[in-house]
Amino acid sequence: MPYGRSAGPFASFWLAVAAIGCAGERPSQPEGWDSAVALRPARDLDARPGVLEVDLTARVEDVEIVAGKRTPTWTYNGGLPGPLLRARVGDRVIVHLRNELPAPTTVHWHGVRLPAEMDGAPGHSQPETPSGGGFTYDFVVPDAGLYWYHPHVDSAVQAGNGLYGPLLVEDPDEPAALGDELVLVLSDITVREDGSLEDPEAGGNLGTLFGREGDILLVNGRVNPVIGARAGLRQRWRIVNAAKSRYYQLLITDHRFTRIGGDGGLLEHPVEEDRILLTPGERADVLVTPRGAPGATLSVRWVPYDRGYGATFGRPEVEAFRLRLADEPLAEGDPLPAIARGIEALDTAAARRVDLQLTREEGPGDLVMGINGVPSWEAEPLVAAVGETAVWTVENTMEFDHPFHLHGFFFQVLGADGQPVRPLAWKDTVNVPVDGAARFAVRYDNRPGMWMFHCHILDHADAGMMGMLQVVR
Repeated sequence: MPYGRSAGPFASFWLAVAAIGCAGERPSQPEGWDSAVALRPARDLDARPGVLEVDLTARVEDVEIVAGKRTPTWTYNGGLPGPLLRARVGDRVIVHLRNELPAPTTVHWHGVRLPAEMDGAPGHSQPETPSGGGFTYDFVVPDAGLYWYHPHVDSAVQAGNGLYGPLLVEDPDEPAALGDELVLVLSDITVREDGSLEDPEAGGNLGTLFGREGDILLVNGRVNPVIGARAGLRQRWRIVNAAKSRYYQLLITDHRFTRIGGDGGLLEHPVEEDRILLTPGERADVLVTPRGAPGATLSVRWVPYDRGYGATFGRPEVEAFRLRLADEPLAEGDPLPAIARGIEALDTAAARRVDLQLTREEGPGDLVMGINGVPSWEAEPLVAAVGETAVWTVENTMEFDHPFHLHGFFFQVLGADGQPVRPLAWKDTVNVPVDGAARFAVRYDNRPGMWMFHCHILDHADAGMMGMLQVVR
């Protein structure tokens, strides 16, 4: 039972919850504090408890990204980002996809441990859904955490044009005192002077090599929104980096963050950090307590992250969003519960080794990337057995970092000594640094099928830095 709710590493244990209650009314965030970043909820078509059933239509819609301009954006249900799907652990999720785009598409449920036939990998788990066609995704969400959905057909183009959205799976056993919650979808996009989207092939091979970043930062589809806050009152930010290439590194001057979770839900224990760093595809669950003078505005800044050659050269910091403090005195918020989660380290004593190199080919023509020197369209799948444990070593031979994503399974990141990195955490995306390697341990639970792995700089995946894992009984 490697991922069970009541036993094993996926059981959550709250060691202590501070009692809440004091004389007088509990202080609260300012009225309308989250209105600037409010996400559209998905409309549930099924009134039964334990079932979330929604319609999801992929279509081109004119969206005002830049004030005064209408941009034909690829959307789910007409908005950017797609609607927030909110479920609870163990719920059945049914999504009826309707494709009204001028191209085939699929939906990949990033991070969710679902059956392979629901994973949205075209040609492996399902055929492409053609323009005018539909497909119904039907699966159970077994794990709490923030996940997200996006296409896996021409991923860089379709996600870059706006196709992505969040899926939040709640744990009913979590205490309510963690903080006032926001789901924040970080992304970027480029809009031309006439309001149209940038050419997805802009920059040619150099654009592919670097990874095409949009020049407009978006938070829940908005440009530099203002979130209300009250000094001293904790907020809980559930963040996903849905950008196709951009690494998001966020700072607030004179503030620290308490990271309590990531890709696969809560960490073994919280950690204090002075910044939030998310590669494309990663998630973070962080607590922040704003402080400052009444009426002050705090800048949440995107800070360039050095992911390789030229990644930071001449690039200024950019304000991603702001926190505006209410014109009220410092509040005394609820005490932070003592949080811990029991995660058992995977036993790697008899683990199979998987050694991969992230590579690119030199020569004329279009840039071709690959794994072990082979682009995805020529590669044979790796083969593994249900119940097997493996240790993957992913080596980077290029001059840029790469976020490496494995579909369908959580893993534990290992240090150079082969021991799990602390605090223990379940991951599905890990950064592979320049001139370095990422190592992780994974156990294949009973979900046979074909599973993708790839660089989550989507330009790189489309250029061939992708492979398949066939898990058999």
